[in-house]
Amino acid sequence: MSTTRLTFAVTGMHCDSCGLLIDDEVEELPGVTTSTTDVRTERTIVECAGPVDPELIVNAIAEAGYQGRHLD
Repeated sequence: MSTTRLTFAVTGMHCDSCGLLIDDEVEELPGVTTSTTDVRTERTIVECAGPVDPELIVNAIAEAGYQGRHLD
């Protein structure tokens, strides 16, 4: 099985708790193995077990209350 790595720019975060909220929301998606958000760089890196539609991750970031944009 191949692993896919996707990077997203995220705006609207204020503290590390914001990043944790995003990671919790994104990691609930099917196929996502890990999500790591760095508030300082305003980036979320998502590891997936196979292909995942980036728009699903953007929507999960929005569900957490932030704005995301796929960079890869």
